[in-house]
Amino acid sequence: MKLISWNVNGLRAVVGKNFYEVFRDLDADIFCLQETKLQGGQLDLLTEGYHQYWNYAEKKGYSGTAVFTKKEPLSVSCGIGIEEHDHEGRVITLEFDDFYMITCYTPNSQDGLKRLSYRMAWEDAFRGYLVKLAEKKPVVMCGDLNVAHEEIDLKNPKTNHQNAGFTDEERGKMTELLASGFIDTFRYFYPDQKDIYSWWSYRFHAREKNVGWRIDYFIASDSMKERLVDAKIHTEIEGSDHCPVELVITEQEK
Repeated sequence: MKLISWNVNGLRAVVGKNFYEVFRDLDADIFCLQETKLQGGQLDLLTEGYHQYWNYAEKKGYSGTAVFTKKEPLSVSCGIGIEEHDHEGRVITLEFDDFYMITCYTPNSQDGLKRLSYRMAWEDAFRGYLVKLAEKKPVVMCGDLNVAHEEIDLKNPKTNHQNAGFTDEERGKMTELLASGFIDTFRYFYPDQKDIYSWWSYRFHAREKNVGWRIDYFIASDSMKERLVDAKIHTEIEGSDHCPVELVITEQEK
């Protein structure tokens, strides 16, 4: 079973570039998007053979998530059930027979760390949400989590220390999440892999120089470990300032 996550940084723009080609070529069973930046009715996306689920931000042209799945889920919910965190279209949860599939676009702490305190509250609330779900059945969560967890996860850790996405506080929350019974699946397979990133600034020719950050993840419950087959970061795919990331899991035997 192939799972894909991609921060498209504006879906309408990527549809005008290479979205359909990428969507077709990757042929995922579940394809998750973050930062769709649109409202209902603004785009008629043709994904034949897939069920579509959307969560739009109240603010126009901002945030937003979507999930396309070949198999119809048992249930779908948007947000995490906490009013203060559910205005920006950041989370969609699909329940299947044997696991929950969640796509997430984590709030950015922003320049000057203007939103760091909100980010910390979000992290605690979202971790609590995941832990509660995992008590019922295993969880696979993906998305742009807006944090490079370790120094190996970005090109210039020293000069970026305490910048948004690489603060001690944000990294500590990722450590807490993983300690709560979850796996960073890419690092599970490739613990020492350097110089592979999922986001590059549009400035300073960062992508062609590979000056990037690994901030897009597939996180899975520890109990999913035996079902993990491989993880990939599709650095060859352009169209956004992020590239798609992938997780392959085995189907559960019936």
